[in-house]
Amino acid sequence: MKRTSLAHWPCSIARTMDLLGDWWTPLVLREAFYGIKRFDDFQRSLGLARNTLTARLQRLVEEGMLERVPYQRRPERFEYQLTDKGREFFPVLAAMMAWGDRWLTGTAGAPVTLRHTECGHETRAAVVCEHCREPLTADSVHSEMGPGFPAKLAERADVRERFGPAAGDSRRP
Repeated sequence: MKRTSLAHWPCSIARTMDLLGDWWTPLVLREAFYGIKRFDDFQRSLGLARNTLTARLQRLVEEGMLERVPYQRRPERFEYQLTDKGREFFPVLAAMMAWGDRWLTGTAGAPVTLRHTECGHETRAAVVCEHCREPLTADSVHSEMGPGFPAKLAERADVRERFGPAAGDSRRP
């Protein structure tokens, strides 16, 4: 199956979905956060075909989200450990859990809950402004072109209409 890369798109969401947008990759990462490290344990936990799991683990290693670390010499065996980049994906999974718990969970309640180790309280992800700590909602933010926005796209009138002038543009208010 040939991959169609979205890496050239000017959107972090598109690039992230290019990496994580299949059914299994976020679940592999979820299992890594639950403490799974070894191939057979991932396979047993997810019920995933070996070739599919191999491809997902390989991609996560190539992207620097997991590291393949030997844990046995004879025969040589490896485990998969989250890297800093991989650990920084946790808030994304926690936000997906919070949304799913609100909109997709039946009457039995959330299948898994999170407890904050620092204060001991049950918690859920909340996306807040890093400056004022107020919640971010679709109505409380707007999108602007950032410094990495492709110049060719920034020239298009329809794009400027949606995003306004690019960062550093003298026409920016």
